[in-house]
Amino acid sequence: MTKEEALTQYLVDHQTGFYRLAYSILKNPDEALDAVQTAVCRALERQDGLRDTGALRTWFYRILVNTCRDALRHRGREIPFPEDLEPSREDPEPADDTLIRRVEALPPEMGMVVKLRFYEELSLKEISQITGQNLSTVKSRLYAGLKKLRVAMEGAEI
Repeated sequence: MTKEEALTQYLVDHQTGFYRLAYSILKNPDEALDAVQTAVCRALERQDGLRDTGALRTWFYRILVNTCRDALRHRGREIPFPEDLEPSREDPEPADDTLIRRVEALPPEMGMVVKLRFYEELSLKEISQITGQNLSTVKSRLYAGLKKLRVAMEGAEI
């Protein structure tokens, strides 16, 4: 299988997970779709930069996370359109969202590591490569985030 075929197959097979991650970062369905589309276009344009198809997952998640960060930075420069003028849409949230709300309440750097580790099932080494942080920083943010979640969930009704 060529590098191009491997990339195309990976993008098609994992698009739901890409959207889930983008939505968890951006918290807006339209922006999440735009971010995934932009990340896919960037990956296809830059596929020559992928040396090892074994690193495809880490390589693409880094592109996606950076695209979401760009969208968040760009969001601060725009004047928001009043949401009550748009037709309502259902957000992809489960009925019991207690844990999800707690993860969203974490500081952004901790929340990102928790989401990548448990939502996307990435290893700590992969998270380190995706976020550009050293491994010990990723570990400390993960464990600090989990500790905060544990404390927050102890008070929640089960």
